[in-house]
Formats: sequence, C-alpha cells, structure tokens
Amino acid sequence: MPLSVLFLTYNEEANIEAGLRSVQGWANEILVVDSGSTDGTLDIVRRYTSKVYHHPFESWGQQVNWALANLPFQNEWVFRLDADEFVTPELRDELLTIFTQVSPHVTALYVKRRVFFMGRWIRHGGFYPAWLLRLFKRGKVLFEQHLGEAEHALILDGIPEYLRHDIVDWNRKDLRFWTLKHENYAQREVQSLLNEIEAERIEAQGHLFGSPELRKRWLKTNIYSRVPPFSRAFLYFFYRYFLRLGFLDGTEGFIFHVLQGFWYRFYVDAKIWEATHRRT
Repeated sequence: MPLSVLFLTYNEEANIEAGLRSVQGWANEILVVDSGSTDGTLDIVRRYTSKVYHHPFESWGQQVNWALANLPFQNEWVFRLDADEFVTPELRDELLTIFTQVSPHVTALYVKRRVFFMGRWIRHGGFYPAWLLRLFKRGKVLFEQHLGEAEHALILDGIPEYLRHDIVDWNRKDLRFWTLKHENYAQREVQSLLNEIEAERIEAQGHLFGSPELRKRWLKTNIYSRVPPFSRAFLYFFYRYFLRLGFLDGTEGFIFHVLQGFWYRFYVDAKIWEATHRRT
C-alpha cells in the first residue's frame, strides 16, 4: 500500500516494536525520526526499517514539520504515529479497503484514539473517541509549533474524512515516567503561555463547530481560560469524572483522571503563578 508511516522516537524501547509490527507488511515505507535515544530503541527500529533520521526535539509540531520538509518520502500520503501507538487490525483492513476510493478532494483522514492507562482502556471522561488528524497528504497539512502537550494540525487545502476504526495509545512505561513526561509538558506549556508564543506562530482561530482541533481550542480559549486559575482544575476534574462518567473507568481510571484531569492542570496553574509572582 502506498503509505509512508512516520514515527518520532526518544528512548522508546518499551513501546516502539508494537507500532512497527502493526504497520509492517502493508504500508510500503516506514520512517523514524529519533531525537537522541540512548537505550535500545534504534536497535529495534533497524529490524523494521533502514530509514532512520536524527533531529533534536523542540516540539511535536516542529519535529513533524521538519520531517515533512526534509525527508525523502516516497509516497504522497503520510501516517504519523507516536512511538507508544499502534494500528488495530480493523483500522489496517479499513485503510486497505478504502484507500484507493478516497476522493481527490480529501487531503486528511481523522482516526479515533483509544488511550490505555495501567493496562486499562480509558473509555470515559471525554477520552473516547478522541479524534486525531494522523493521515494526510504532504503539503496539505501544517503542524503548529506548540510547546505543550497538545498537537495541533491545520488543513491548508482540501477537506477531511473520518475513519471508523482506531489507533491504540498504550505506553508500557511506569507511573514515574508518566509524571516526569507531564512535568515536561507543563514546563513547555507554561513557557508557551508566558512568552506569548501563540501570538507569533501560524495558528487558526478556534471554532465551536469546526474540526476537533479548532473545537478544542475554542473551548479552552473561551471557557477554560476564563475560569480563575486553580479553581478551574477542580471544575475540569468534576466535569470529566462525574459529568462525563469517568468514574466508570475503575481504579485505573480514577488514578488517570485525577492525574491528567486535575493534577496536571493544577500544576500548570501553579507554575504560572510561581513565574508571575516570584520575588526577585
């Protein structure tokens, strides 16, 4: 199948093989951009592809845009996957069936993501389905240079379609890794806010009835950001855990929604407060 699969990696020996195995044999090109792995990641990767490239990591958007601008892709369509994600057999079969039937006006395909945490599928709290723009024609999509946790993709030309089946996000590392990763996300998000990077980078305005990315941006800009700091973390957790039925995700879900829906948002607010109130 004429599809180039792009992975971004950094010390992902615990995760990367599941993703590589899930696309081997039906996607005719696999490319990996690594940002300095020191574990066995690259040894695993080279068992599946020789197309391994190195580039320092700044942000998800910057890394993807660099790859699209500099790597010798052999296909028009690109499928971007994180190192801890893999393609379900159902999505693979759907792509093999519909790929040659996609309208020439379609330049991007959204997929649904299933998030697993501590081995449990997080089905509630607004986490499923999470629509992500991951398949796209080169030159038709731009990824924003955002420093935080989220990745924003902008369709420059054409229209999107939505696929029926899923990718799976299943990180096999421990809770310490999860908290350190989100500490890094928080630092980047705070830096982005304090430096007003959003005013300088290419960005589309949020829209309540737009794409999933634009709708999320509209909600964050027009609702979440207008709630007072600190209290909004409590309200967001209440919304996710009770109104969006996050409590149905069991003990693993409780841990996840507290950490990702409350702790992370509270921590970002605390770091903003620290930076703006620190005495010199």
